[in-house]
Amino acid sequence: QVQLLESGGGLVQAGGSLRLSCAASRTIYEFNDMGWYRQAPGKQRELVASVGGAAPTYGDSVKGRFTISRDYAKNTVYLQMNSLKPEDTAVYYCNARVPPSIYWGQGTQVTVSS
Repeated sequence: QVQLLESGGGLVQAGGSLRLSCAASRTIYEFNDMGWYRQAPGKQRELVASVGGAAPTYGDSVKGRFTISRDYAKNTVYLQMNSLKPEDTAVYYCNARVPPSIYWGQGTQVTVSS
């Protein structure tokens, strides 16, 4: 079993920045990949960014603005979000894959005001 605990969400003005953190309950070396997804009201959950053995993958709407990174010593994955837009408002979820299992955090709210 894996627990993922997100933090760092909040309210920010358009153009601002936030850094989300996702702390895992065990070493992230065991995970095939980790990522961030988001879900806005009335919309499907979508990929924001993921990182595994290859180069990180980003959703089209966040390319050039968001950066995903990992700290193996802290068993934590981060999402640095810059140049935030109102349309980035959503609940952001951390995700980790250890095949055949997929684990999710509880989510953290990000609200971007115009």
